[in-house]
Amino acid sequence: MTGTEPLPAATPIEGTPGKLLRAVPYATPAGFRPLLADVHMPPARRPPVVLFLHGGGWRLGSRTSFCPTWRHWSPSPFARLVAAGFAVVSADYRLSAEAAFPAQLDDVTAAARWIRDRAADLGVDAERIVAWGESAGGHLAALLGLTATRDAPDAVAGVVDWYGPSDLNAMPSRDDPGSREAQLLGAAASQVPDLARAASPASQVHAAAPPFHLAHGTADDAVPAEQSRALTDALRAAGRPVECELVPEAGHLWRGPVDGERIFTRALEFAQRVTAR
Repeated sequence: MTGTEPLPAATPIEGTPGKLLRAVPYATPAGFRPLLADVHMPPARRPPVVLFLHGGGWRLGSRTSFCPTWRHWSPSPFARLVAAGFAVVSADYRLSAEAAFPAQLDDVTAAARWIRDRAADLGVDAERIVAWGESAGGHLAALLGLTATRDAPDAVAGVVDWYGPSDLNAMPSRDDPGSREAQLLGAAASQVPDLARAASPASQVHAAAPPFHLAHGTADDAVPAEQSRALTDALRAAGRPVECELVPEAGHLWRGPVDGERIFTRALEFAQRVTAR
């Protein structure tokens, strides 16, 4: 499979006029299983696209989860994006037990390329892609946005990064060979600092970086809020547009006394602004 197969039949999305294309192969890395995406489609013609990347510490998770803490939302976050006029491509990628970095970045880059290559078949506007992720997915969304726009400034219109790591060399677990970051890199970050730097969005900022929306809880004990501050500082130093919201008392995965509706709405409004015609 190459990601060029006929698209599957669409099914209705409950609570919306949209349609869902489930388990669509978008790429097959050599020697590996097909990588799948769920495509949530609004009825609008040529809608902008959210490429959503799930969290899970690069070792867990799947394309079916938007934010585990909000799994009981009705309508779901996916359905809310569709209702707002976005197509959503929620993509799986290789986990750290399957392949080490940069395999994950290669996979999400392939997902963005698949959206562009299949834009006519999907009926979407591939010139208006927002990369959106949470935790490990936020890290990958940020890396995708930065690397894709280095040579093609219009490749990604914007990035929503919720509590994603941005500087692996500054994570508290950088010396721990059993950490999530070490499993991603194949060794503790302190043992492979150059690879950790290559995997760090804060080190990949450049003058053509897309607009960023960052949000992070101040009580996050898995990924310190300083990680989003570091990426914000790097983007501002490069003169790039960035908004960063630090949410008081919020933990990882938006646990705690959090206004989830407000957090989601602010990210959605950012996505609407950067994709507006």
